[in-house]
Amino acid sequence: MDKNGFVYVSDTEKNEVRQWKEGDQNGRIVAVGNGQGNSLEQLFSPIGVIVDRLDQIYVADSMNNRVMRWCEGNVQGEIVVGGNRSGQESNQFNGPTGLSFDVDGDLYGSD
Repeated sequence: MDKNGFVYVSDTEKNEVRQWKEGDQNGRIVAVGNGQGNSLEQLFSPIGVIVDRLDQIYVADSMNNRVMRWCEGNVQGEIVVGGNRSGQESNQFNGPTGLSFDVDGDLYGSD
């Protein structure tokens, strides 16, 4: 839940992230909605979602082996880390799933 009371839910079938407020019936797409893929306007099996202090949305884009970030109003995300095939190097993921921030705002991902 972010500071405004919104809850974020990743949909691995529709490859999108929706924002929900209590009482919402449908939620609002806040990260893509352009089907499955690997462009900056697409996700492939998004799993983990977290929002930072600036309301930027971070998504563990599992099948693309990357972590993406969306700023409010942007139609394209940006790759924060990964996206260069699965692997065990320090700049690679193999199906990231979870995301978390520490008290200093540093991002951590589970793989």
